[in-house]
Amino acid sequence: MRNSGFLWVVLVIMLLMDIYVFQVVKLLSQSASPRVRLGIFIAYWIFSGAALLLLVLLPYLNPDAWPKSVRTYLFATLVGLFFAKIIAVVFFLIDDIRRLLQWATGKLLFRNTEGEGYSGQGIARSTFLSWLGLAAGGTLFGSLVYGFSNKYNYQVRRVKLSYDNLPAAFRGMKLVHISDIHSGSFADKSAVEKGVEAILGENADLILFTGDLVNDRAAEMNDYIDVFNRLNAPLGVYSTLGNHDYGDYVKWDNLRTKELNLQKLKEVHGQMGWRLLMNEHVVLERDGQQIALLGIENWSSKGRFPKYGKMADAHAGTEKFPFKILMSHDPSHWESEVQPKYGDVDLMLSGHTHGMQFGVEIPGFRWSPVQYMYKQWAGLYESGKQKLYVNRGFGFIGYPGRVGILPEITVIEFS
Repeated sequence: MRNSGFLWVVLVIMLLMDIYVFQVVKLLSQSASPRVRLGIFIAYWIFSGAALLLLVLLPYLNPDAWPKSVRTYLFATLVGLFFAKIIAVVFFLIDDIRRLLQWATGKLLFRNTEGEGYSGQGIARSTFLSWLGLAAGGTLFGSLVYGFSNKYNYQVRRVKLSYDNLPAAFRGMKLVHISDIHSGSFADKSAVEKGVEAILGENADLILFTGDLVNDRAAEMNDYIDVFNRLNAPLGVYSTLGNHDYGDYVKWDNLRTKELNLQKLKEVHGQMGWRLLMNEHVVLERDGQQIALLGIENWSSKGRFPKYGKMADAHAGTEKFPFKILMSHDPSHWESEVQPKYGDVDLMLSGHTHGMQFGVEIPGFRWSPVQYMYKQWAGLYESGKQKLYVNRGFGFIGYPGRVGILPEITVIEFS
């Protein structure tokens, strides 16, 4: 069956990790009573065995037919368990390498008070590193489970931007920026409605959406058109496409079906009253003054993501406008094409990264694994007179949660 070979590889890796981790569990529980130790062993293998059994049966269970919420949470738990054990194993391996080196050199790490050297006996495993490994793995798994509760915990982030070349009529304008709705992942409509109400509560002059309305299929929006069509603003609601909107990650019956899906998705934008910008620009006017709003299709400098966008088409004719805002889904577009070729674009708005839905953001420090792939991955970036803002995403995909990097509604005020 499709992907069964990959699943068996994962199964073997998990089994080996389970056996390895179990040796440490036995060591750390040796001071407990026999009854407690037996309980720990049974609990460990019930939990680990259930995960292994699920992997064995997965090719035969047709998970695509399962309820979406069951499938999503179950897979996320398996992935979380897998990475938690990897983290723990790293610590155990460090300890085993330490022990191997000590054994090979014939020296003890610590000599006893009598000054004895290596006795030829085996070198004990470090209890400290063993506990540290279990704590690190357990913390990761626990945080991923806790993160399930954060996926609709919308955060309003406020940003004030100042530009010398912004026309006076647009000073004080309030813009709401959202991105990466991923409606195919939603399972709680009322929670999503609260996010939309938060947007409406800002009474923005302009609302901009920078792509990934769905995970793959236009039909994923069927239950949410009546939620997002409530969004409105005096200067309008504008949108662009993201990499997921094209259906590139689905095996379609034929090319025509894929094309119809994209066409339907474009129609959904219209049904919600959103103006979808496809490599084009519009003129925004306020009190007789004008600025340009550009929107392009997905354009990425990363090889695995498509370059459908045509910046030259969107930019043509905007030279006469003193201020330009660009909507482009992938932030890698900024350094790769916008900065070197279009220095008159004042503000670019992006999404795409989600901040990987996992990381740490505290005053003075922030980190996410996604930063090793994207230099600009969340928040505001500046270079000369140009600015880029990367929204952390309204929705979620893959992992049904958020740890540290919460869903975002960006409110930008101009001066």
